[in-house]
Amino acid sequence: MAPEHILVIGGGMGGLSAAHALLEQARERQHPLQVTVVDARPTWGGVVRTVVQDGFVVEGGPDSVLAFKPAAVRLWQHLGLGDAILGTDPQHKGAFVYAQGRLHPLPEGLTLMIPSRLGPLFRTGLLSWKGKVRAALDVWPRRVAPPDGDISVADFIAGHLGREVLEYIVEPLFAGIYAGDARRLSVAATYPQLLDLERRYGSLLWGLLAMRRARRGARPTAGTRAAFVTLRRGLQQGVDALVQHLRRLGARLVAGAAVHDLTPRKAGGWRAHTAQGPLEADAVVLALPAWQAARLVEAWDPDLADALAAIPYASTATVSLAYRAADVAHPMPGYGFVVPRVEARPLLAGTWTTRKFPHRSPQGFVLMRLFLGRAGADAIAQAEDEEVLAVAREQLADIMGLRAQPARAWVFRWQRVLPQYEVGHRQRVAAIQQRAAAHPGLHMLSNAWDGVGIPDRIAAAERLAARL
Repeated sequence: MAPEHILVIGGGMGGLSAAHALLEQARERQHPLQVTVVDARPTWGGVVRTVVQDGFVVEGGPDSVLAFKPAAVRLWQHLGLGDAILGTDPQHKGAFVYAQGRLHPLPEGLTLMIPSRLGPLFRTGLLSWKGKVRAALDVWPRRVAPPDGDISVADFIAGHLGREVLEYIVEPLFAGIYAGDARRLSVAATYPQLLDLERRYGSLLWGLLAMRRARRGARPTAGTRAAFVTLRRGLQQGVDALVQHLRRLGARLVAGAAVHDLTPRKAGGWRAHTAQGPLEADAVVLALPAWQAARLVEAWDPDLADALAAIPYASTATVSLAYRAADVAHPMPGYGFVVPRVEARPLLAGTWTTRKFPHRSPQGFVLMRLFLGRAGADAIAQAEDEEVLAVAREQLADIMGLRAQPARAWVFRWQRVLPQYEVGHRQRVAAIQQRAAAHPGLHMLSNAWDGVGIPDRIAAAERLAARL
């Protein structure tokens, strides 16, 4: 009897992790299974892109994962990379907000990116006294979310803690994850825990205090107290190890082969057409951004395609700059900073990479990374390298007083990579999943609903594999 064949379209972390979980479970159950992974790009890993060059370890996409989300660390350990897992440098911990012409330390006691302690909130220079008093009023319970539970992050946070806490603390932190607009992002789709706290306590301050007490004493999964962990040679090290392991498991990996047509077969199963020839399978996993999946289903389910295409995405660019240490007078006292939307800058955030992960720059050099572009203002991701670099250097001159010529520079552009979980997102996703379920053998993974972080992508892939 021929083995069942599952075709995974998309070689990012979701697709690779799905193939891995499927083959591992099939091996455990002694179930014959063939898995093919195909991707249009010549490289694997999606937005994971690491350049190791002249002693620098430069990340083009994500640079670390949350240690409290176990899926990534668990996978790395399974792949034999336990000794390569590193936490952030504890000597320089802390982050800042650039506002009103200077860097302000983020108030201590943030939980779910929300201030949960009044003491640090009253001491911060980010807020006026009026803003501080307004935030403290949340100790009196109130109901902000509508009965259906969906409300924008902006309206929800401003309703509980006031406009200043929203604009100078919460919004830039949310934007650091989604590059989104808090006026459009859905609380129910991004942080439903906040809605639960409101239902239980009426006050975010009281609810977050209870959450902090419940979490006290918990330890990250990576054997370190660091909130973020990475791999010694960058996150690409994990992708490369996963690809090698998939080949040992017998997976067929086809890179550089865009799928331009996907059709259900009358007798059951699926046929995908690529530049390298057709591929047939009993089941298909679309591990793609929603807008890319829409193109493949449009011919035989236009309603599903329309629903997928309706989920908006933002583009962004990252710039890594290496300077001679002697040229950098700024103390860089933490891991980096975020920039609120109200500052009207093209800069979303900056990471002082050498402070966060010292091993990523050679002795005598300082490495830093800037994130440019956000939802509604992402034209910079279309610009030429010279323009992107000029904008990055201009921002560093304003914020850090750094005007020296960088010794090295790396520019990465990411077109339509960050899904926007806007108000009504959960209902849209439910409709997508209902329509997809009508097609036997069609399964979908996407950062449009499974989460945008690497641990989220891996965990979603493992759940799908268990169902299959």
